[in-house]
Amino acid sequence: MDSQPRLQSTEKMTETATAQEATTNSPPAYASAWAYLSDELKRLDLLIRLQMLRQGNNQPAGPLDHFRGLVLSESEVNGLLSITHDPGQNGSSLVNASEYGELATTLESLESEIDQRRACTIAEGVYLPIIHLAQIFQLTPFEQDCVLICLAPELNRKYDRLYAYLQDDVTRKRPSIDLAMNLLLRSPEARLAARSVFEPAAPLLRFRLLRVLDGLDGVTPLISRFLTLDDRMVNFLLGRNQIDARLEPATIWYEPQFNFEPLVDQARQESIRSLVQSHFEQGAKHNVMVSCHGSYGSGRKAFARALAGELGFPLLVADVARMPEASFEDVIWILGREAVLQSALLCFDNLDCLLLEDVNARSRVEALLEAARACSWLIFLSSGRAWNAQKWLKDSVFIDLHFPVPDAGERKNLWKRIFSKSDHPSNEVDFNSLASKFRFTEGQMRDAFNEARNLARLRSEESEITTEDVEAACRSQSSQKLGTLARKIKPINTWKDIVLPDMTIEQLREICQRLIHRSRVLGDWGFGRKLSLGKGINALFAGPSGTGKTMATEIIANELRLDLYKIDLSGVVSKYIGETEKNLDRVFEAAEDANAILFFDEADALFGKRSEVRDSHDRYANIEISYLLQKMEEYEGLAILATNLKANLDESFTRRLAFTVHFPFPDEASRRCIWEKIWPLEMSLDADVDMDCLARQFKLSGGNIKNIALASAFLAAEDRSPVTMAHLMHATGREYQKLGKPFSPQELVPQASQEVFV
Repeated sequence: MDSQPRLQSTEKMTETATAQEATTNSPPAYASAWAYLSDELKRLDLLIRLQMLRQGNNQPAGPLDHFRGLVLSESEVNGLLSITHDPGQNGSSLVNASEYGELATTLESLESEIDQRRACTIAEGVYLPIIHLAQIFQLTPFEQDCVLICLAPELNRKYDRLYAYLQDDVTRKRPSIDLAMNLLLRSPEARLAARSVFEPAAPLLRFRLLRVLDGLDGVTPLISRFLTLDDRMVNFLLGRNQIDARLEPATIWYEPQFNFEPLVDQARQESIRSLVQSHFEQGAKHNVMVSCHGSYGSGRKAFARALAGELGFPLLVADVARMPEASFEDVIWILGREAVLQSALLCFDNLDCLLLEDVNARSRVEALLEAARACSWLIFLSSGRAWNAQKWLKDSVFIDLHFPVPDAGERKNLWKRIFSKSDHPSNEVDFNSLASKFRFTEGQMRDAFNEARNLARLRSEESEITTEDVEAACRSQSSQKLGTLARKIKPINTWKDIVLPDMTIEQLREICQRLIHRSRVLGDWGFGRKLSLGKGINALFAGPSGTGKTMATEIIANELRLDLYKIDLSGVVSKYIGETEKNLDRVFEAAEDANAILFFDEADALFGKRSEVRDSHDRYANIEISYLLQKMEEYEGLAILATNLKANLDESFTRRLAFTVHFPFPDEASRRCIWEKIWPLEMSLDADVDMDCLARQFKLSGGNIKNIALASAFLAAEDRSPVTMAHLMHATGREYQKLGKPFSPQELVPQASQEVFV
């Protein structure tokens, strides 16, 4: 059996010259599938009776009565094979061996009548499942009869006993290949040729129409192996065309749909539709495979459904990730068989789980493509990333179709459209802000909108959807894979908590503004078409430790209401060549779906190695820095890099950064402000606390000041008193010890405060 497409409508497959077989004097057509099966079972009864006469297995009656159930007597067989109009009823008469010729004549007459009535039935358009099965899988008459022989025990248990009798073994209740050949074939040449019917590549076994069961020892001769039908094929032959129960956990069935909104480039979509349509109209001589790749919700499956609907076919979507590995090949062929039985097109989703560099994954891909090519002329391959299947497809037509994340302008329009179609009340939602902050596909937007609507209903049924509801839903919809590679930080600081020069504050606010208005500038004003890279925002925060770089990042995340992930570069950098780049790739790949702010702390782990190139190690250290900045430039979100060593970053790198923000060491006025802001409102300070003295005498960063304030609070808690100058001096001394600096409190504070150091 060739591997050409077999998925055709019943009408086209029956447009043969059946009318030539049906004459005006033909017997009436079959009124139902059961009427046809009844005649076929009568024919099978005659074949069994003829085989009995050929075998001559007559057994004497009487002595075997004690072995009923283990041995069948001839009288029992005579009763089972009595000719009746209802194959479900047992009779009692049996012709003897001398009437073999009469039985053969009866069989020939019955076969002629069946052929004529079947031709009339097909001509009148009456659906017969077994005839349809033979047509779509191109079965020979011998193969059809093998299916009928296996179907018979499913309809009447008498065939279990008859098959056991013919095989001279009461335990062999299922027909063997040898029994099928004995019933249907007369010559040794025909038996020899029929062995090819039971090869793995032949239709009966390839499409799992029949199963061949081997013996327990695994070396049973072919003709001694049993044939059986599974429940799905039995149901199909009896007119129950429900999807195979084994496929339900991993498949979705879609009826044809004819109206949809384009989800990819209109011209590209139209050209693909025209190509597939013309290919179908010309008879589909080759398979067409459409590789649809893009993010979740980008419209890959919707496009497949729409194109299938335009052609008038249902679509069977299979989630490859949910298929069992142990029986993967078998399940794939069952899926293909289902597509043929249902006249459906195939779509394989989540193929990314097979796009791995290992032998098992490659073998599963090969099995999938082989089954798909044999069972459907149009196949959709849906994955998150692009892949080249051409090397497996031989003469198939391969189409690569990317479903990109909509740009900022398109995202704004999609948000508007989603809200306009809802009857739930909504407040003045900032679509520009949503489109700028969240790189969502349309599917993700719909999911976020539904979640936002539920959040609003939690307040009250008539509560309006707010921007805060939608943003919270968007954060929830964003991928959480980044959480395994970085630490998520819950931002708590706001603008009033930080003390920085006005110029620095202004730069930080500009970063926020750029993200908020990105939709307008890149989308509405068209700058996105001018940029291949740099659509995101990357910034370098440089300054001494403790000057507010992390706090500033938290403030930006709080202002923008975005998740913040902190990546410690000291844990990403590897001493092995190439490993650092792999680690960075994993981080940015996960970040693409996270819609979060990336904060790369401890960048000194990279910049500290940058030096004049003297050997290959120096050169590679510089390559790692360049690679990180390149990934930051490609990232379309907000990425912030913090370092204490800005001097080690040369001009060729800094030009790739949208912002370079300097965090200076605080001067006396700034330190005075930090000392004032560091205390919670609930904290009590003693009257002797001199903020001016602290700011003037101790040249510390904001991080150090925070540590001193916290330590002094614990000292005050132990003394059950407000924070005093003595507590502050004690805590300052400890901080100086950590910094490795000399500390002389006698020179700085009143004598009353010095006793804490004695």
